[in-house]
Amino acid sequence: MRLVFAGTPETALPALDALLASAHEVAAVVTRPDAPAGRGRRLVASPVAERAAEAGIEVLKPAKAGDPEFLDRLRAIAPDCCPVVAYGALLPEAALAIPRHGWVNLHFSLLPAWRGAAPVQHAVLHGDDMTGAATFQIEKGLDTGPVYGVLTEPIRPDDTAGALLDRLAVAGARLLADTMDGIEAGALDPRPQPAEGVSVAPKLTPADARVDWRAPAHRVDRLVRACTPAPGAWTEFRGARLKLGPVRPVPDGPALAPGELAAGKREVLVGTATHPVALGEVRPEGKRPMAAADWARGVNLVGKDALL
Repeated sequence: MRLVFAGTPETALPALDALLASAHEVAAVVTRPDAPAGRGRRLVASPVAERAAEAGIEVLKPAKAGDPEFLDRLRAIAPDCCPVVAYGALLPEAALAIPRHGWVNLHFSLLPAWRGAAPVQHAVLHGDDMTGAATFQIEKGLDTGPVYGVLTEPIRPDDTAGALLDRLAVAGARLLADTMDGIEAGALDPRPQPAEGVSVAPKLTPADARVDWRAPAHRVDRLVRACTPAPGAWTEFRGARLKLGPVRPVPDGPALAPGELAAGKREVLVGTATHPVALGEVRPEGKRPMAAADWARGVNLVGKDALL
């Protein structure tokens, strides 16, 4: 089939690579416009745009997917299908109607669970044992379209959202390519999503990523892992923000009040509503990440110090 691929971040690259290596023709890619990055706020092309340029493929960067110029160009390309991975913008009905097989999204959850922008983060945050990926036909509703294919992936006890997403991106790339094969062959009949089991996964904000030490240790652990690498879990220490890497629950640790610190030579414990957790890597404002024990020695902890 003749395809136009839509995607933006690095998460979409395995799928784009799989389609480029397939029997299908990737005629163009659609991605978000260049965005400012780094200290100089220089405009930088998306990872998908860079990979497409390397492959000599036309790159479309509409400010909105409903822009008349973009729709005209898409009609001229005349794709049979538009596979999508983490494009990051709404698709109007005028765009959805152009390819004869529609737009097919690779979503990183077991639909109808965790519809929305942050399915992997919410699966980790809520302590799910299993997640996966699904390919489905995009329609007007939020991730509500009929499903072509599904794969499952267990969530490991130490998985961060980033590590889990990396695995799903690779496994999902094969699923998306297989879905394109099945659509071309007429061998796939998309099935409506069940009405039961619907949950929504909105984007996690920096405010969501602040650790509440009054929560049980397992919830602190899940929050930090769900927010790694983005938006990044954090707490306050002496009035300044302290970013946190994944923590380790310590069920047999000493009794500590929520937020209370106990520093040893090799680890730093923090109290929660249940048992303490051991800090891993931390990052004070304006500094590089460091081991928690090194940070504790550098700040010279005193008895009244606590994380807030």
